[in-house]
Amino acid sequence: MTSDLKPTQEWWSAADIAAARLPGLPGSVRGVNAYAEREGWKTNFAALKRKPGRGGGLYFHWSLFPHDARLKVLTIGIEAPDERPDRTAAWLAYEQLPEKSKAKARRRLDALRKVELLHHSGTNHVVSVAVIAAEVKVSQRTIYNWITQIEGIPAEDQLAYVAPQIPKKRVKKEDRSQFKPFMDWLKSAFLRMEGPTFAQSYRDAVRVAGHRGWEFPILKTAKRWMDAEVPRTTQVYKREGPRGLIRCFPAQIRDKSALHALEAVNADCHKFDVFVRWPDGKIRRPQMIAFQDLYSGKFLSWRVDCDPNKIMVMAAFGEMVDNWGIPKRCLFDNGHEFANKWMTGGSPTRFRFKVRDDDAHGVLTLLGINLTWAQPASGQSKPIERAFGGHANDIAKDVRFAGAYVGNRPDAKPENYGSHAVPLHEFIEVLEERIEEHNARTGRRTDTAAGRSFDETFAESYATANILKATEEQRNLWLMGQDTGKLHTNNGSLKFLGNVYHCDWMSQEAGRKVVIRFNPENLHGGVHIYTPDGAYLGYAECQQKIGFFSHEDARVTAKRKRDIVKKEKELAKLYAPHTPEQLGADLNGIRKETTALMEAKVVKPVFAKTPRVSTFRQHSDPSAEAAQDALILQIGAKRKTPEASPKQVSFKVAATADERFAQAQEIERRQQNGDPVGEREAGWLTGYQSHSEYEALAALKQAFGGNTAG
Repeated sequence: MTSDLKPTQEWWSAADIAAARLPGLPGSVRGVNAYAEREGWKTNFAALKRKPGRGGGLYFHWSLFPHDARLKVLTIGIEAPDERPDRTAAWLAYEQLPEKSKAKARRRLDALRKVELLHHSGTNHVVSVAVIAAEVKVSQRTIYNWITQIEGIPAEDQLAYVAPQIPKKRVKKEDRSQFKPFMDWLKSAFLRMEGPTFAQSYRDAVRVAGHRGWEFPILKTAKRWMDAEVPRTTQVYKREGPRGLIRCFPAQIRDKSALHALEAVNADCHKFDVFVRWPDGKIRRPQMIAFQDLYSGKFLSWRVDCDPNKIMVMAAFGEMVDNWGIPKRCLFDNGHEFANKWMTGGSPTRFRFKVRDDDAHGVLTLLGINLTWAQPASGQSKPIERAFGGHANDIAKDVRFAGAYVGNRPDAKPENYGSHAVPLHEFIEVLEERIEEHNARTGRRTDTAAGRSFDETFAESYATANILKATEEQRNLWLMGQDTGKLHTNNGSLKFLGNVYHCDWMSQEAGRKVVIRFNPENLHGGVHIYTPDGAYLGYAECQQKIGFFSHEDARVTAKRKRDIVKKEKELAKLYAPHTPEQLGADLNGIRKETTALMEAKVVKPVFAKTPRVSTFRQHSDPSAEAAQDALILQIGAKRKTPEASPKQVSFKVAATADERFAQAQEIERRQQNGDPVGEREAGWLTGYQSHSEYEALAALKQAFGGNTAG
């Protein structure tokens, strides 16, 4: 009854058998090995195989177990963990092998194919293994090990799993922890926009290290560590800025010949250099959203407004789909008008607006259009910018716009600047005419046009391309705005922009999160309700007409830096933890302490005969500072004593250094003996004791004794 059943685990190690506590078998690894020796399990090669990898060991087939043990493993079994890598890691390891190892893997797999062929032709499996092992000159256990390596692996991946594994070289890891303070300082000094040489930065770092007691490597080792720890692109960015970083990457070359008409489109916004008078009487420069076919270069649709917004993007997109069909891919700038949730909601690569898990899917997502974000203001990323560069300039300088042209730069205004503003309807007529002329002009030198016009290039490819047309239901996606909401918990009604919407079917969906699609120009006409993933639920009528719709789109902000520059800027902070100000403070601190140390080692001072300004240490005592100021005015010259109290009139500062020092000693002696000391004398003594002259003479007297005169 159990002959057709198989256990979940066919091959068992001694440890597996002991852990399973199978009836009739020992419960320890040693006991299982002894049992296998007694029963002759290790001589039955057909039911025996060696563990792959280091350490070895044997696996026993479950058919060797006693009857009761076999019955139990048919119902329980212990699934051994598969320690083999996944197919991606296996193929990656295979690609890194030398050709010699790859050839060995092919020979192994060929041997296993021969074993399988013999076995299927009727030969016993054990005999098949023995025959092929003798043919390829390896042991039978080696063949069994190869079989284990590919067991359960699809045939197309077996080559990667049977390949020999080259043991990893054990590289002794350097302990650089004691050098981290030095390397941090060195990196901060080297990775600066001023571009110092590495040797210069190293010398400064060594000075700081010697002062602070840091361990530091030799110059070549430090350079090697710098290059190993800090990526080259980060070094270039920190030393040369974004422009230097961009030079590290080659410009992308795109081949449009592999595309077909309407397979991919790109869109962008352009602000014309023309003053236009709008219906409200205000004069503004118009902006255009245009969709261009990447294969041919033809303008497919466009819209004009005061400022770029999602309404005009949706309208231009809808016109393109209505007239030509649904593209497979869209290349967009990352501006607010293109990254709006009506168009791109649910896209995993949006970097505008806050992304929420319950965001409604945008038009592109629901239509299955692949979305690609291009770098702002990059003609190489968006070919439509190249078209704007020449075509839009022709439009702005049209003879019918004389006096309305404003110049392409603030410093390039024409002499008749601001003398005329074109009415909006006239501008639209000229723009439409110029776009038609742009598409129909022959002699285009692109790879796909080859001398033809954009219209001819597009028409030829469009006639044979597989174009998907939009259904009437899909048209609602771009003819309406969208937002998210939640149906009332009890009655299922929807309150949206001050209006209340309800139909009978909504009572069954009470409390559900929904996506609302509406006509921005007629909210009272009802709304269409969808699930967050785009499934249509139904139409809801407006029951209470209270609110009104007033939508103002966000203005286009200044273009941000390229993403790669942002990432490098954040990464670069990790490699230069010290600011240039901190580095300069460290070097200044070394110089000040060195100067102070040299002054303390003076043995025989030489004083100038002429008066000079003395330098005193800073004190917090106001009386000491006053005494120092008095000494500066009196030292080295006879000065008239100002009017003072009787205790101060008799005091006069000596003229020479030795006399001043003796005068100070006399005042000190009187203070020690308790004799009277004038206030002026005491103040002068306090300031003089902190002067370098007093300290030097006191040190000489202590060292040699007696007279201090030189």
